Amino acid sequence: MSSLQPVSLITGASSGIGTELAHIFAAHGHHVAVTDFREARLTAVADAIAAQGYLRPHVIVADLAAVDGPARLAEALRAHGLEPAVVVNNAGFGLMGEAAKLDRAEQLAMIDLNVRALTDLSLRWVDGVIRHRGGVLNIASITAFVPGPGMAVYHATKAYVLAFTEALHQELETDGVRVCALCPGPVETAFLSRAGVPHDYFPAVLARGARRVALEGYNGFMSGRRLVVPGTPNRIFTLLPRFLPRALILGMVERRWRTPIVAWDNPRGRAAP
Repeated sequence: MSSLQPVSLITGASSGIGTELAHIFAAHGHHVAVTDFREARLTAVADAIAAQGYLRPHVIVADLAAVDGPARLAEALRAHGLEPAVVVNNAGFGLMGEAAKLDRAEQLAMIDLNVRALTDLSLRWVDGVIRHRGGVLNIASITAFVPGPGMAVYHATKAYVLAFTEALHQELETDGVRVCALCPGPVETAFLSRAGVPHDYFPAVLARGARRVALEGYNGFMSGRRLVVPGTPNRIFTLLPRFLPRALILGMVERRWRTPIVAWDNPRGRAAP
């Protein structure tokens, strides 16, 4: 029997969906640990949760994009006497632009965070997750279902997250462990500005607020669902590969990418033609 205290670990918790998930887990009685590389923002999130009368989350600063980031996070958790019973892999970022023209190092860093770190953290505490009958909630995206000219590497990373998470769900189901992939559509968070995505790039019908996405993700995860896609339009979007030729889908995504946008402000990608 471990002497470590079980917690729900939420990565990328300093903003957006991660912040909302931290609030929701805390409101449902979970003992939460939040992590990100931005200490001031993490502290503000923890303070806001405590101000609502919930148990104040543990704040663990870690850069998960670094090669030793997950290991350092694990050391910090153990130093605090904590062991993840639930792992929420929300940390990640995207970049908009042609893959051959975007900075290669940044794209490799994206793979390190979105894929390598997520895989590491999903598996690192499996024994404890099983022992506590907890689970793993991985944040993917509806982009996981289609190839993405204009965001090629990002789409590919999320396709990995979805495939990996669904397989892990199947493998751990008999152990009583929940494993769920949350696949939101566009959400107005700092993610979009970090990626260089204009606010009007995606159809408004696909957009949902971070709070709604986080709540649907939490409820789906707790009920043992393998996959959660918030919003009917987004669920319809994920069905496109079943009914349309892949070449047609590629062309549709590319046309959206190459269509000029009036209010384009994208320092990382292309200028509007």
